[in-house]
Amino acid sequence: MGIYARRPWRFLGQLATDIFVVVWALAWWLIGAYVDDSIASVAKPARETANATEQMSVQLQEAGTQVSQIPGIGDTLRRPFDTASQSLSGLRQSADQQVASIERLATIVGWLVFVIPVAVVLIIWLPRRIGFLLRARAAQRFIDSGADLDLFALRAMANQPMQALAKISDDPVRAWRTGDVSVIRRLAETELRRNGLILPEELQSAEGDKAEQDLPSGPVHQPTKS
Repeated sequence: MGIYARRPWRFLGQLATDIFVVVWALAWWLIGAYVDDSIASVAKPARETANATEQMSVQLQEAGTQVSQIPGIGDTLRRPFDTASQSLSGLRQSADQQVASIERLATIVGWLVFVIPVAVVLIIWLPRRIGFLLRARAAQRFIDSGADLDLFALRAMANQPMQALAKISDDPVRAWRTGDVSVIRRLAETELRRNGLILPEELQSAEGDKAEQDLPSGPVHQPTKS
C-alpha cells in the first residue's frame, strides 16, 4: 500500500497538496530567515560600539601600564587611565547585552514567523493525510485477504450520504439482501473510491462468476395457457 491513492484524479490532488505544503513550509522558512536577519541587523551599531570600546579600553590599559613605569609619579598618572578603561569596559558590557537581546528577539520572531503559518497548514493537512493512510491501509488489508465485495457494500451503505446511495439503487439494502451483484459492485466501488482504491480485477471477475452461478442453468418454461 502506497501513500497515494490509486485513482488518477485523487492521486494528482494528493500530490499537488503535498507539494503545496512543502513549498509553503520552505517559503515561510525563507521569510522567517529574512525577518531574523532584518531584526538582527539592528544590533549592528551596538556591536560596532562594543568593538570600538573594547579596543579603546585595551589601548588605555596599555597606556596606563607604560605611564606607571615613570618613577615616583607612575601610579598617580595611571589612575585616570584605569578609571577610563573600566568605564569603557562597562559600556562594552552594556553594548554586548543589547546585542544579545536583539539577536534573541530576532531568533524568536523569525521562528514565530515560520512556525505559525506552517502549523496552521499542518493542522488542516496532516490529520486528513493520516486518516486517508489508515483507511486505505485497512481497506487494502481486506482486499489482500480475499474479502468479497459485501463488506465494502455494507460500509458504503453506512458511510455514504443518502443522495449517493439513491444514485445507485432505490433500495440498496434490499438489493444487497437479495444479492444484486450490480448494485453490490457499485456500492463497493463507491466505498473504495472514498479510500482512494480501485476495485481489483480478481474481485470483479469473482463477482461476475458469482452472478453467473446465481442465474438458472436450465431453460425457463413458461406455463401453457389452457
